[in-house]
Amino acid sequence: MSTSPLRAVTKETSFLVGAFTVGIFYTYPEALLGAGAPVPVLALSFLWIFGAMLWGAFGVVRHADCLAVRLGEPYGTLILTLSVIGIEVSLIISIMLTGSANATLARDTMLAVLNIVLNGMVGLSLLLGGLRHGEQPFNTQGARSYLAVLIPLATFSMILPRYTTSTSDPSLSPVQQITFALIIVMLYAVFLAIQSKRHKSFFQQPSSHPGIALSFLLEGKKEGLEPDTMSDHHDDEHGNLEIHSTPYHAALLLLTMLPIVLLSKKLAVLVDFGIDEMALPVALGGVLVALLVLTPEGLSSFKAALNNKVQRSINICLGSALATIGLTVPAVLLVAGFLDIHVVLGLKSTDMVLLILTLALSLNTFSGTRTNMLQGAVHLVLFVVYFVLIFQP
Repeated sequence: MSTSPLRAVTKETSFLVGAFTVGIFYTYPEALLGAGAPVPVLALSFLWIFGAMLWGAFGVVRHADCLAVRLGEPYGTLILTLSVIGIEVSLIISIMLTGSANATLARDTMLAVLNIVLNGMVGLSLLLGGLRHGEQPFNTQGARSYLAVLIPLATFSMILPRYTTSTSDPSLSPVQQITFALIIVMLYAVFLAIQSKRHKSFFQQPSSHPGIALSFLLEGKKEGLEPDTMSDHHDDEHGNLEIHSTPYHAALLLLTMLPIVLLSKKLAVLVDFGIDEMALPVALGGVLVALLVLTPEGLSSFKAALNNKVQRSINICLGSALATIGLTVPAVLLVAGFLDIHVVLGLKSTDMVLLILTLALSLNTFSGTRTNMLQGAVHLVLFVVYFVLIFQP
């Protein structure tokens, strides 16, 4: 597709805004982020940096979606997931290295990601899709493959450290950190091989759609379509993208990620200041990181569910949750060991109960072949409970 140079530049506004923001905040750090800066200036700086990083994240998602069209699934979803994890790890490490020590940030971020993804994103996707289409078919083998790996990895990372006796707190010893990191990476690598090579069909939308709503059937009949072909006729989630070459989108994806990574250090200063000065729950730092990296993926998931492509929605949601454990935990443990940062991974009792309930509910939700709005509503209830527990532990 040929595009004029001016149009090509305007399409990459997210990168340009990110690069401009990096230039401003790295040139005038004391005036905009220093201890002597007025509170209104710090608040505006936070909104500016957060907005620029979020805009950049949407740019990353757009290029990942374009690569998904070029390369097909599940490679597009994998690229999107790996990109988001890179942003997430850079944010976690930046905040952990800034200001007062926050040994629980990695744990709080992973817990926030799991609750936002498995309860918030899954719940709203299934609710929206159910309201519009009734029951929606998905590939049970793919969803259960995600959960088969996610459950043991979440247990190793967030539940088991609570009961180990090698340390005096819910953390891991150096030997345990290395061992668990290797186990998690190897198991995640096996999953990626299954997803991308041996059993790609597990993660693709089923060809037949027996659970679509009557209104959609009537709409298809009016246009002379057979039931099995209507899903392809329906609005595709990639329909408004301008697709260029694979190297073009790969290069722009990396360039758009760069300002986000560079700005993570500046955002960390403001997050640490805000939590200390306003006496906010420490767990909000993890929630903020999770919201920043998950918002674009969440919108992609909602759009896919509304377009009756719930399998893509499931790939995005469960893939994000699994990648958070499979990649973020080993990366954080290795970097923490190298930089001598103390990391606490074991959950508190209430958080552990909620996590176990979430995993059990996810197993039930994806045990059949179709989803509906009731399942989405139940997941959203758990999402609300999670936020209540942050402010009222």
